[in-house]
Amino acid sequence: MTDKNPNRDVVTEAQAPANLGDAPVPKRKRSKRFYATLGAIVLVVVVAGAGFWVWHEQPSFCNAICHTPMDPYVATYEQQPGTQGVDKWGNKVENTSAMLAVSHKVSKADGGADAICLSCHEPTISQQLAEVEGWSTGNMPLFHNEAYGLVLGERGTPELTAWLGTAPDSFCLNEKCHNISRTDLVKLTADMGTYNPHREMHGQRDCSDCHKAHRASVNACTQCHDEAPVPDGWLTYDEAQEAAARA
Repeated sequence: MTDKNPNRDVVTEAQAPANLGDAPVPKRKRSKRFYATLGAIVLVVVVAGAGFWVWHEQPSFCNAICHTPMDPYVATYEQQPGTQGVDKWGNKVENTSAMLAVSHKVSKADGGADAICLSCHEPTISQQLAEVEGWSTGNMPLFHNEAYGLVLGERGTPELTAWLGTAPDSFCLNEKCHNISRTDLVKLTADMGTYNPHREMHGQRDCSDCHKAHRASVNACTQCHDEAPVPDGWLTYDEAQEAAARA
């Protein structure tokens, strides 16, 4: 039969698809709305992550997420310096600046250190894993005070540096904090004369023997020398023992 329309394209058998299902499907272009939505999701994730990290650096994070019994410790940190307050046990403190958690949070411009929890409690991976395991199994030896249910116990500079594998002195005497030596300390407190606590008259003592973070600091010399001077807000050795007994 003669084709009545010679201008029509003729599709040969070789050109025609064997099956309509085999015909190539054109790729669908993603709309601008898709990319805008994707961008918004990424932005929200980034902002949320940044906000979480900022919160992670704050004292409120420590007792809200992991260490829920740390409310009394955060409370000592949040007190104003140079006023009457309370220690981690609820005992009266005549001068809150006698607690390092308070005096060290003061800005550097005012003679402080701009310190937060992580400035002193430097978390290592091994420590955090051990704490998670201890918390989940109820085997946390530092949680011992029944007055608050379970309260984190006191750790001195030897314990605070154990996870870091450094000497206790490095907790305070380092480039970021007090960039001085033991010899420098003796000279700085030379005006205390006979009762200069930094002299090694009875062997070297740890900084935390006297300097306390969440309770009033103690003049350890008064354990033997009643006449040793006690700074404002600090406690004598016997007073510190009594405060601990009331915990």
